[in-house]
Order: sequence, then C-alpha cells, then structure tokens
Amino acid sequence: MDTPAAAPYNPGMVPARPLPFIKMHGLGNDFVVLDAREQPVPLDAAAIRLLGDRRRGIGFDQMITIEPSDKADAFMRIHNADGSEVESCGNAARCIGALLMRETGHDSVSIDTLGGWLEAKSGAEGRITVDMGEPRFDWQAIPLARAMDTVTLDYAHAGYDRPGAVNVGNPHVVFFVADALAVPLAEIGPKIECDPLFPQRINVEFAQVVDRSHIRMRVWERGAGITRACGTGACATLAAAARRGLAERKAEIMLDGGPLLIEWAANNRIYMTGPATEAFRGEIPPSFWAALETA
Repeated sequence: MDTPAAAPYNPGMVPARPLPFIKMHGLGNDFVVLDAREQPVPLDAAAIRLLGDRRRGIGFDQMITIEPSDKADAFMRIHNADGSEVESCGNAARCIGALLMRETGHDSVSIDTLGGWLEAKSGAEGRITVDMGEPRFDWQAIPLARAMDTVTLDYAHAGYDRPGAVNVGNPHVVFFVADALAVPLAEIGPKIECDPLFPQRINVEFAQVVDRSHIRMRVWERGAGITRACGTGACATLAAAARRGLAERKAEIMLDGGPLLIEWAANNRIYMTGPATEAFRGEIPPSFWAALETA
C-alpha cells in the first residue's frame, strides 16, 4: 500500500486562544495530544520544548497533533520533547487509535503518519492492536552512513557490540545483552543516538532474551531520552531477535512500563498489542506562551 502524503505544516506561531489538550500514555510513554483537524495548531520547536518541559509546561515524551487526512481517518504528527519531528510512534498510534475509535464508534481506524500508513483495532480488555507495517532491513533504509549487514552490525560502543538494525517507520539499533538493567543507558544512549554511523540519529534498545517468547528491553529514544516504553522499539527488538534466531516471531517484550505483545506475522507485517490510557484533559491558556519571550 502506498504511504499517504503528509499534511502541510506551518510553524512559527502560538495560539491566541485556549488550546484544549488530552494527556495520554502507553505503558508510561506519555503524550500531549492536540486536535488540529478543524483549526491548525502551528507550534515551532521552541513552543514544543516549553510545552514538553516537565517543570514549566505539561511535560511529555512526544507531542501528538491530530490533523485531517484524505487517505485515512486522521494524520498523526509526532514531535519529541526536544522539538524534533519524527516519523512514527507505536504507543502513540495505540492512543490515537483509541481516541478515534471512541469518537467514531468503529472497532478499527486508519492512521496516516510520516512513517507510513497504520491500522488500529480494538481488542480484549481495552487493548489496542496496531498493524505497524513491514520492517525494513536494507542499510540505506535504516539509514546507515555506509553499507553494512544489518543482522549484525560491525559496530561497538563502550563494550556493547554487534547490534542489529531495523527501520519500523523510524530507525532502531538493538543490542543484545545479558542484563538489560545493568546497562548505563543514560550515559551511553545519547552517544550512540548521535554516532556518525546514524545520519538521522537513531533509537537505541538494549534487549535481554529471557526465553524465546520473552524479552526484557530498555530504550533510549531519539530526541526524548529514556522512556518507560517504546512501541516501535519493541517491534524492532522482536524483528532483530527473530532474524538472529534468538526468539520466535511472536513474543512478549517487557519494557520499564510493562509488556507489549509483538508478532512478526507470516505476511511480513508486525502487529503490536497493548494498552492506551487517557490520564486527563485540560486547556493551555494564551498567557502560557508568554514565557517564550523571556526564555
């Protein structure tokens, strides 16, 4: 299926009206959701960073803007807390899918993103399953700075080596380790993220294979840092592990925030199942943005 064209985005302003928002999370990976389907919400990187500040703003790992789409039920735009725009977010896809299904009364919805077209479906016990599409393994699709076998990269940092690489709408590098909790993630995560081998920066996972159906994983997200969960990271970890023969093509990925069920199906598509939680709703007053003038 062709990836739908992205909606236009015009940054550089802040709203002069109260701005409604929804705070949501997927296993602790938290989002501020803005609805721009009827009226644009153009925020530049400085405004996004202020909103994402956990002391001066609302705080989030990613800001999600729901925009109109003529190819899907909605377009999902994703910005990290540092203001950078990214292609895909699995936990956010479950959250936006849950919102759209509640809004429409349907049990499935389609979501357009920069990383590709997604479909979300409702499941048992309030869980949401998202078709995350087909993983890509070519070195140029990750992308890497030079040709390399992505099953096992010829790369090492701080004693951690031979990771796998995969693009699941955004780029990931997955290191397999004996103890995921022992990895000094805050120290080495940002260095690997910005290594010259990864020209668009990269999401970094450290995965401990408990058995062929259970993997413990921790993540350093590009532009967000350590997060309690990463849906695309869980998908990438399962794909990387299965390619190396370390796990089955269906497994539970245990994140800091809880488990996701990931299946790399026979049709080559990856399906992610997990919860989507709404925390609260509110409004951002126009006076909030005055802080940008003194920042």
